[in-house]
Amino acid sequence: MIRSILAVFAACLWLSACEVPEVDVSGSKYTGPEVTRIVLNKGARKLYLMHDSRQLKSYDVELGFNPVGDKVRQGDGRTPEGEYFIDRRNNRSIFHLSLGINYPNAHDRAEARRLGVPPGGDIFIHGARRKTSPIGPDWTAGCISVENYEIEEIWKMVPRNGVPVTINP
Repeated sequence: MIRSILAVFAACLWLSACEVPEVDVSGSKYTGPEVTRIVLNKGARKLYLMHDSRQLKSYDVELGFNPVGDKVRQGDGRTPEGEYFIDRRNNRSIFHLSLGINYPNAHDRAEARRLGVPPGGDIFIHGARRKTSPIGPDWTAGCISVENYEIEEIWKMVPRNGVPVTINP
């Protein structure tokens, strides 16, 4: 019951995102090494920005409200596991800024089809909610949340779509 309420709440917040003003990220530019991969280790609640095998930055994260295991279906509150890439950017997100992950990929869609369930979608790396604070650890509907100042830094360090994202259990 609580999970259903949280899922509906998250959907309402997502739908209201079109009314949110744009975040100005025109400040200082990142001039360091290129981010060649993003790695999330769900169990450790850590996100890493990598340049080849070298770690550039790490961040503590909050995940979906049902964080253990791979995302299987819409509304399960899980953060997916597998190989993805950044496929979109939203500087008008209700969650400050957000980088979209191409979930569901072909593997995820095939698994959901096999189970006869919708796979879900709209998985992002994003900041905290605007005008409210997160409701505790692992509060998202399946996304990866960092602090607002951290998503601003990530936004600048990952300036383009196509950056690979590895999500480990």
